[in-house]
Amino acid sequence: QVQLVESGGGLVQAGGSLRLSCAASGSIFSFYGGSWYRQAPGKERELVAAITRGGNTNYRDFVKGRFTISRDNAKNTLALQMNSLKPEDTAVYYCYAPGVGYWGQGTQVTVSS
Repeated sequence: QVQLVESGGGLVQAGGSLRLSCAASGSIFSFYGGSWYRQAPGKERELVAAITRGGNTNYRDFVKGRFTISRDNAKNTLALQMNSLKPEDTAVYYCYAPGVGYWGQGTQVTVSS
């Protein structure tokens, strides 16, 4: 069974940066691509960014120009570099492996104003 373990969340002031990482127990990100989602209190989980098997990236408008998704095939990791963070970015962030349908446990990101 594939396991996804996230790290890198925390508390940061508005305008700051955080880097999230998701480590997989197998080569799923290189084979299937990967995604990052987030869920704020009282809201539905929403897609933030995705990277395809071929390396193409897609971003929601609300993070374009601020967030960057990447992967390291050799380390079986998926990353999300988050810059210019805003209070509205506060949420639990989850990595997701399409194809196998596995979710990470989530990591809290809190941006203070």
